[in-house]
Amino acid sequence: MKLIIEVNMNNPKSLNRRNFLKTAAAGLGGYVILSPDKTAEPEPNPPKKRKIVYRTLGKTGIKVPVISMGVMNADNPNLVKTALDNGIVLLDTAWSYQRGKNEKMIGSVIKDYPRDSYVIATKIPGGHVNRQTGLFTEETTGEDFIKKFNESLERLGLDYVDILYLHNSWKREATLFEPLMKAMAAIKKEGRARFLGVSTHRNEPEVIQAMIDSRFYDVILTSYNFKQDHIEQLRESIAKAADAGLGIVGMKTFTGGYLDEKKTKPIDPKAAIRFVLKDKNVHTIIPGFTTFEQMEIDLSAMEDLTFTEKDSELLELGYNSPGGVYCQGCEICLKQCPGHLPIPDLMRAHMYAYAYKNYGAAKDLVSSLNVETNQCDDCSACTVNCIKGFNIKQKFTEVVSLKSVPGRFFV
Repeated sequence: MKLIIEVNMNNPKSLNRRNFLKTAAAGLGGYVILSPDKTAEPEPNPPKKRKIVYRTLGKTGIKVPVISMGVMNADNPNLVKTALDNGIVLLDTAWSYQRGKNEKMIGSVIKDYPRDSYVIATKIPGGHVNRQTGLFTEETTGEDFIKKFNESLERLGLDYVDILYLHNSWKREATLFEPLMKAMAAIKKEGRARFLGVSTHRNEPEVIQAMIDSRFYDVILTSYNFKQDHIEQLRESIAKAADAGLGIVGMKTFTGGYLDEKKTKPIDPKAAIRFVLKDKNVHTIIPGFTTFEQMEIDLSAMEDLTFTEKDSELLELGYNSPGGVYCQGCEICLKQCPGHLPIPDLMRAHMYAYAYKNYGAAKDLVSSLNVETNQCDDCSACTVNCIKGFNIKQKFTEVVSLKSVPGRFFV
């Protein structure tokens, strides 16, 4: 018998600092149908005097600590409040996170803070995307983009956001898609977004070059970590973008949190942070901490940002270590799959589920991909040879099963 526990996370009183929920469930391959882990934690100490290192987001002129907060996996308003009280300025969210609850939660916190004391970045999906080509289809409209943005503003309780991103582009043509650029330009002209940007999880150099060429965008949110085989090319692209005045925000810094696919070797977070921030062209990163302890570890990295030989050893640089749980989206797999599966997207969903434990985000992504749960059944053996050594068929089977779980069981 399979059991799924549904947890009501809507009551803020159940999410105070002293009363984090801890849940478990059997079945569904060991899934726990809950977003981030909730573990009992002591009341955090009052904000302490800490070292804060600031960099400026390019031509925006916004000065932020090099550590910001990716709020995607967090659902505790007390954690966000404590982050702000401890020096964090930039909060990163998106229209789709936790089906809108993430923006609402942030709105419940920032209403008690002066508007000039924090920076809000949110991301809006462009619309209908061909997952094989990465291009927007004819159904994509600027009107739909604006409608979603209006919903984000309402949830946040704001008249404007500081940074508005086009969410998850991985092609030049999508980055420069005229109907969406016109919609974003209109929003900025109305004063409802101060600056415009694009987020990208893969094929980052192409997207970044498109942004530079456009002379339209202000901020880049890009994957940047020690697991990327194309890291030197990415560094060169980011240097060009910084020279052009664009603000650079890094994400996926921890590559899912593990060095190995079996998740026996956790990544040293400070080493991973220092690896990225040794690049002075990266102005801030958005680690997605979900506990007070994780927040303290991340913020304490600013005490010394020197990347050392010990850090290199901790991250197993130069050892050709296995792929961990992070897919860099190289797209080599796409031509190998006879079923034409959108493998990079599926792998990202797998990381959401198995590394982030954000099963809701994983289900939402898988459900958007138009794949069948038995799509790999026709292949007795998977023909995809992943350069990171991932068993694509196994990972597909594991994550696609989330499609059959009713949405009400997810936070």
